[in-house]
Amino acid sequence: MITYFREQLKHLTHWKSRVISCDKNLNRCCELVKLTSKIQGQLFTILNLTAREGGHYAGVDVLKSRLLPWLGICFPIATSSVTNNTSLNLIQESVKKEWKIRVLSATHESDMQKMDTLCMLCSTHLQLESRKQELRAARDQVETYKRKLNVLDDSESQGRLLRDEVSFLTAEKSMLQERLVRSRSTSPLPRHSHHSSPLRSESPTRAQLNNSSRHAWLVSRFSDLYAVERLEAQSLLRRYIDDLEIVQRIIFIATVEAFQAAKLAYCQFKQHVRKTLSPSHQGPEILGESVASVNDVISNMNVNPRISFSPEVDFVLISSFIKETCRVAFTMQTLDSPLDLAFTSDPELWNSTATTSQYHRSYDSEFTAPLVVYHVWPAMVEGDSVIVKGEVVTRRGALKIAAGKAVPV
Repeated sequence: MITYFREQLKHLTHWKSRVISCDKNLNRCCELVKLTSKIQGQLFTILNLTAREGGHYAGVDVLKSRLLPWLGICFPIATSSVTNNTSLNLIQESVKKEWKIRVLSATHESDMQKMDTLCMLCSTHLQLESRKQELRAARDQVETYKRKLNVLDDSESQGRLLRDEVSFLTAEKSMLQERLVRSRSTSPLPRHSHHSSPLRSESPTRAQLNNSSRHAWLVSRFSDLYAVERLEAQSLLRRYIDDLEIVQRIIFIATVEAFQAAKLAYCQFKQHVRKTLSPSHQGPEILGESVASVNDVISNMNVNPRISFSPEVDFVLISSFIKETCRVAFTMQTLDSPLDLAFTSDPELWNSTATTSQYHRSYDSEFTAPLVVYHVWPAMVEGDSVIVKGEVVTRRGALKIAAGKAVPV
């Protein structure tokens, strides 16, 4: 077929238009153009089908190297700016545009990947913040449980003391019932022997039960001082002082100084009793005077210069709290193993074993702070054992606050 077209092209090249007339030549040319257009239409259809079967990129080089240059030669643009290299420039521009399209497509895909990565990072960051909030809430809950556990430990200790007191009261009741039975006995001999026999000293078992009962009552009374009288004194002082820290410091110092004065009064009382109950003792009048001296010591607490107060308030405001604390502290010194307050100093390290075993933090403390700013309530100890925990306040920057002087107990 290609050979046939070449022969026809050769005939057209050597066509002698002068042999026949002009009309006949035009008619032949029109027929040839018509036939050529039909053939070209069929060729382009075949070209389209062939290129489609080859895929997107098959045959591209052939089309660029043969078809496009031929189209540029066969259909020249009637413009002065068009040259013979127009088809080549068009091919180059087409290649550049395709390259730009590929670059833009790759850039778009890269940007989309970056956006996906940023979205994942934002989602991860939000999840991390949520986990941090949950962790902080869990830590706060743990601290709340710790405070409740400390209260439960104190309650269990008080429960044991109350059980001991009940046991003592039960034993005392049995002893009283036995005495009542003996007193109602009709036998004259036991009644005579009872009056003639000397007074017997209290048995060690009963003395131990009596001491245990008083011990339990004093521990319970000390807890009541913290839960009732302290809050009443605090409410009274808050009417005149807005700073809660100053009020709590005043109450703490008053409590510590009351124990100091009570211990000193008890030592003086024992010395007075030894002198009064010496062999030269002539009657109960001097003993009554020694008991009255304890009340004098309690009254002197109202003007005790060692208790620090703010100048805005008067000492008389919490005199009832001081008196009751003195009474409890004085009675604690009469036990076989006296109850006392733990040694305190401001500021001190919270993470130390001694501090954590003797105190718990207040509700408004910063639970991540390592230092104690001030003490709210002292801890009660018996020898080296902690009976009732005290309360402290921890905040950050405690070292910037002037260190308080150690309060000896």
